[in-house]
Amino acid sequence: MSDYVIYHNPRCSKSRQTLAILEDAGISPRIIKYMDTPLDGEALIDLADLLGLRPIEFTRTNEADFKALGIPPEDIHDEQVIELMAANPKLIERPIVVKDGVRAVLGRPPENVMLLF
Repeated sequence: MSDYVIYHNPRCSKSRQTLAILEDAGISPRIIKYMDTPLDGEALIDLADLLGLRPIEFTRTNEADFKALGIPPEDIHDEQVIELMAANPKLIERPIVVKDGVRAVLGRPPENVMLLF
């Protein structure tokens, strides 16, 4: 049996839609509400590796908190992005779904989660 984890924000419609797709497929993922339990830098680096993305590629760069930095996304270093996301979890694009601790997808659009089935 596969193990699924969803990094979930219940206030986000895309996150709720992704969770519904998993549940409709008979999958009961472990739900991590990352806004309540923020991820540390190491966890974010692991997610970047599993996603195959640079940290900036799963950062909500349109959030006011990011824009207030005044740093163009193309000029920010990965380490800086990890620090920002760890300190301010609302900058993490959501949801992220991990399967078996070895593969992950970003639920944007929610149907992306079906790539893990």
